[in-house]
Amino acid sequence: MENSLNLREYFEGRVLKQPEDFSLDLWTKNEGLVWLKSNCLPEVVEHFWLDAQSRPMLMTHVGNDERGLGHGFVLYLLFHFFDDFTLTLGVRGIEESFPSLTILCPALNWPEREVRDLLGLRPEGHPDDRPLVLHPGWPEGFYPLRKFEPELSSMFEERSPGFDPQPLSFTEAKGEGTFEIPVGPIHAGIIEPGHFRFQTIGETILHLDAQLFYTHKGIEKLLEGKSPEEGLEIVERVCGVCTVSHALAYCEAVEKLKGVQVSRRILGWRTVLAELERLYNHVGDIGNLCAGVGFALGSGNALQSKEQLQRLNHKLFGHRFLRGNITLGGVRRIPEQEEIAWLQRRLAELERDFEEWIPLILEHDGFRQRAITTGVLSKQSALDLGVTGPAARASGISQDWRERHAHLLYGELKVEPQVEQEGDVWARLMVRVREVKQSFALLAKLLEGDYLHDSLEPCLLPAAYSFAWGCAESPRGTDVVWLMLDDEGKIYRCRIRSASYFNWPAVPLAVLGNIVPDFPLINKSFELCYSCCDR
Repeated sequence: MENSLNLREYFEGRVLKQPEDFSLDLWTKNEGLVWLKSNCLPEVVEHFWLDAQSRPMLMTHVGNDERGLGHGFVLYLLFHFFDDFTLTLGVRGIEESFPSLTILCPALNWPEREVRDLLGLRPEGHPDDRPLVLHPGWPEGFYPLRKFEPELSSMFEERSPGFDPQPLSFTEAKGEGTFEIPVGPIHAGIIEPGHFRFQTIGETILHLDAQLFYTHKGIEKLLEGKSPEEGLEIVERVCGVCTVSHALAYCEAVEKLKGVQVSRRILGWRTVLAELERLYNHVGDIGNLCAGVGFALGSGNALQSKEQLQRLNHKLFGHRFLRGNITLGGVRRIPEQEEIAWLQRRLAELERDFEEWIPLILEHDGFRQRAITTGVLSKQSALDLGVTGPAARASGISQDWRERHAHLLYGELKVEPQVEQEGDVWARLMVRVREVKQSFALLAKLLEGDYLHDSLEPCLLPAAYSFAWGCAESPRGTDVVWLMLDDEGKIYRCRIRSASYFNWPAVPLAVLGNIVPDFPLINKSFELCYSCCDR
């Protein structure tokens, strides 16, 4: 199995043989940074990617304009190995293109296309030349994440009056009995926009294209030049239901750069907030699954419990979605002892309620018939696409950042990943059901133990143009924030990689061979965010 020691020996050998192509910038017990030429990238990634037993977790892929620093365009690829070692591969001096790794590592499909859209760097050999983020009508030759670009408004003003954007490009199935069914981007419910183009034969789905990014907010560009404090307010608004997770990942990155050692007490309360976020999300997702098959009793019970959990959040922490509670180096408020006692009692009541109504769903024959064997995502497909969170664990992948990296106080709490093997809608439901029970147990343990007592540590100054990453296990999977500060301590580049960003490409695979009426159920079983992608 590949580990940090084997990796170091491998790279030290490459440096000796090819000093002009490789250099080791950093190597500690937990992190390594290797600079290499772009033509060496495929061979290096292949070295540790093909072995399924030791394959690392792809954390993020970052494109950065460092021309002002004399480095040209730069790519960073972060991988996390099983011995809690994070390897960063850096490629400097990219001019127009870089070798695509998508065929070797399909999880890089979207990140490489996004680098092409937003930085204008072409992934050579990428199997899909369609834009990802930029829709038809975007000014040709304008790349918004470049540092030296004209104002966007002037680019649009230069359009001719007769400008006519081209339609989106989709796969077409041809032949007798085939149909094309367009759905969205505007939907019947109060949800964000996304377009789904089905190719079917009868009601059986042959192919699905999912086009997102209709409401891209340009947050990563907006963050440039902001202070870390200003950046936190923006990052936690990437997505309402993932606000704690994004804030945790961002704060971890900032705290690494500033040398902040967060106290055990703060880590404890951050863990409480993360589990409260997981609770109301998972309970709500269970209700949405029931709504997807018209099971009103199950949906009503779940959504009532979700409402009670969000009222609890508001009463104790001032916000139904817990926004604003994670601060740099701390938390916004720490409840008093009588409030903690109330929280313990209220959570115990809600846990009893959950145990009463969840059997109504799990034992309902009609619901089971719709969910079992529907929307199967194989373990191999989930591994190839870098799927994370409940979707990965439901396909037999024992991966949970709370256990794998043991951030916050999860190392002391000994979190066990909740894993199912079948990869269908039912498996994704069962992972959430078991994680709801797990979250109630973790919260009870946190609130009754001595986890929430300690003091703060001092803050140190950041190093200019160094980078760090932060990570949190959200209700949908692993959220990663990559951050670089400039010589004034302002944000130079912030890359936000949500769990939904890696999980959305799995949905078109999971629906193949299913019928169109089951698509809402399959889609809800992943319960992914549009807003997390449209950051």
